[in-house]
Amino acid sequence: MSEITELHQPCPDCGSSDALCKYDDGHSYCFSCLEYTPPEGLMTGFTYEYLPLRGISADTMRFFDCKTKINSEGKPVSLGFQYGQTYKVRYLDQKGFSWSYPHGKDAPKGTLYGRDKWSASPRRSITITEGELDALSLYEVLRSPVVSVKSASSAASDVGMERSWLNEFDRIYLCFDADEAGRRATQAVAKLFDPNKLYDVRFPGGARKDANDYLRCGERDELAQLWTNARRYLPEQIISTFTEFEKVIGEIPRNGVAYPWPTLTYMTYGIRTSESVLITAQEGVGKTEVMHAILHNLLTSTDAAVGSIFLEEPKKRLLQAVAGIQLGKPVHLPDSGVSDEETLEALRRVVQVDERLHVYSHFGSDDPEVILDTIRFLVSARMCRYILLDHLTMVVSGLGGDNERRALDYLSTRLEMMVKELDFSLIVVSHVNDDGLTRGSRNISKIADLRIDLTRDIKSADPIVRRTMHLMVSKNRFCGRTGPAGTLLFDPETYTLSEDLGYGLLQATGSNDNYGFPHTVAA
Repeated sequence: MSEITELHQPCPDCGSSDALCKYDDGHSYCFSCLEYTPPEGLMTGFTYEYLPLRGISADTMRFFDCKTKINSEGKPVSLGFQYGQTYKVRYLDQKGFSWSYPHGKDAPKGTLYGRDKWSASPRRSITITEGELDALSLYEVLRSPVVSVKSASSAASDVGMERSWLNEFDRIYLCFDADEAGRRATQAVAKLFDPNKLYDVRFPGGARKDANDYLRCGERDELAQLWTNARRYLPEQIISTFTEFEKVIGEIPRNGVAYPWPTLTYMTYGIRTSESVLITAQEGVGKTEVMHAILHNLLTSTDAAVGSIFLEEPKKRLLQAVAGIQLGKPVHLPDSGVSDEETLEALRRVVQVDERLHVYSHFGSDDPEVILDTIRFLVSARMCRYILLDHLTMVVSGLGGDNERRALDYLSTRLEMMVKELDFSLIVVSHVNDDGLTRGSRNISKIADLRIDLTRDIKSADPIVRRTMHLMVSKNRFCGRTGPAGTLLFDPETYTLSEDLGYGLLQATGSNDNYGFPHTVAA
């Protein structure tokens, strides 16, 4: 038996600094990537062949370039599944797998197994499985596009990396194992796509918990029928046990994230996920400045990712607004005295880390599906807990007439459904007409959980009155509090909104008690 001669050596295959051991007969073994290197000059006796296995034909193995490693005794010992320029090696004589890096640790690593076998042109359907052998098994039966995630635990991440490509298919079949890990993976992946194009292939469990189980049992026709009979994916809608009740009750938020102004927070208990907030005003009142303040507050008072969709505002102006609130200066004005470097540094202090603030660029599309798909991507793939949309009417502004109304009805209804499905907070702006009705569609107001109306006398001769914004909560499903919600004074020197808290709480509560808040609070 060979003995170890060198312990804790660096591994050239996986990059580990201390997992490689060298032995007195010249071979080495890495306990991190499980890579075996034979003694120099020694023939290993291994061959690599496209071998039929577990009901999968050699032709299918050849199509996916999946080779079986066979030892000198003719025994299959492992399979190699190619991901980009790396290989996932699955052992056949023992449970487990390892990764092989024939082109080095830094070589490109693929996301979905089989991704390179299908062109980017739209096809009718694609199937996503939990394992590579399941992907091979379904292709063996269906001869249609199929890919596999690396594992159930990485499913959402793997699929998220290829979401745009997958979304080109008319139908997406989710074909995960019939166990708890498979169900969790199905739910996580489903959130990345519009439910209307998702189909759920459900295995019965027991001896047939995945696609390859059917092939090993010789039940090709049964597997094909199971796939053909797949129904549209539906999230779990019905609960009936106290364990489920306990979980739901524990998920219900009581106090949300505070608004920048305490009176509005008192009236609403803050911003909660699974709720939509509608902010309305006529043109020129200052609703975008209110949205800027809310965005800045979310970034500074939480660590959550935030998606910002400001359709009438360039990206640069939005970023300047966030930095300006932090600095208390109108950095977008040429005479602000603030350099680009100071603006960027202020942004770093507010946002803190990359991949946290997501700023969407609008390309003038009149298709509501573009915004719906963008928001689903931000929430499911980028993990945004808060989405700010300013403003809703702009999404379909080019349609006009009944087409615009129908599009807004559809868009507002789908947004509310998505808020509940994906558990995020949506803060959306809509213009109103002279009668206070949301422009283009009354449905916008009907479906919102909370409505905040902004008014300001922009024609007053008094500069203080001109710069004073009045807030009114006109709808509040959470706690029922409606009525005046404070006044905000705009300061043109700092470009911030501050609240006279004593006056605001007197309006909201009928009491002079300031509830422990300072008298004046700036955004």
